Amino acid sequence: MSILRFKPEIWSARLLVALRKTLVYGSPMVVNKDYEGEISAAGDTVRITSIGRPTISNYVPGVTSINPEQLTDAQRTLVVDQAKYFAFEVDDVDARQAKGNVLPQAADESAYGLADVLDQYIASFYTGASTANQLGVRSITTGDLAYQALVDLSTVLDEANVPQEGRYAVIPPWFHALLRTNVNFINANKSADGGAALRTGQIGEAASFALMKSNNTPIPTAGQNAIMAGTNAAISFAEQINKTEAYRPQDSFSDAIKGLTLYGAKLVRPDNIATLVASKS
Repeated sequence: MSILRFKPEIWSARLLVALRKTLVYGSPMVVNKDYEGEISAAGDTVRITSIGRPTISNYVPGVTSINPEQLTDAQRTLVVDQAKYFAFEVDDVDARQAKGNVLPQAADESAYGLADVLDQYIASFYTGASTANQLGVRSITTGDLAYQALVDLSTVLDEANVPQEGRYAVIPPWFHALLRTNVNFINANKSADGGAALRTGQIGEAASFALMKSNNTPIPTAGQNAIMAGTNAAISFAEQINKTEAYRPQDSFSDAIKGLTLYGAKLVRPDNIATLVASKS
């Protein structure tokens, strides 16, 4: 297990793959990376400018005098301000006596840990949804109530003119268990794509949503889980640094690995997500 056999670029790729496999809120279904290139090239901040919608007016030939209006704009800032790291070592004696190579397993566990923290960070943006898109607390005790909750979330998005294509909803395991008893729920392995959804983190479809399951759905209070639904146009995510290094600590006979990730996110379209707090009672 000599550190001489450690290839940083290979291990970095391995960790990145493991990280992406375990992301739910950080997956392309939930967030976009429209500004990641600008972050990487220009620093830790991107100022995102949005333009207001022009007024649509009636036109009467030969009568209407056209006076162009001044467009209004708004600016939001995406800042990469979240920095997380891991570091572990394996003593040469322990490595010699261990069954199998423990470094790959430890690296995979580290990637899972980073993904867990990152997902919780993105999930917390549910509080920024437009006021009209927040459905409050609902008691969800049956499959029918679970399905109706998704229908109501879909309706809210319809009323906000959110595109149908690419809609997702992230639900907790207990909500999924109830939903499976409803006839309108389409299990992933029964979907039209022959089960390919299972390979992309989706668990099924309902009420026009691609459903994803996560233990990181926010918990406002005990017995409640916040469900976030929408499109990936709502939240923009940017990762600036993702690196892994191996080294030999000076005060021990061991191989060590450390990793760092630097990232940030911004809710740029609050009207593109809808939320509901599901209560178990």
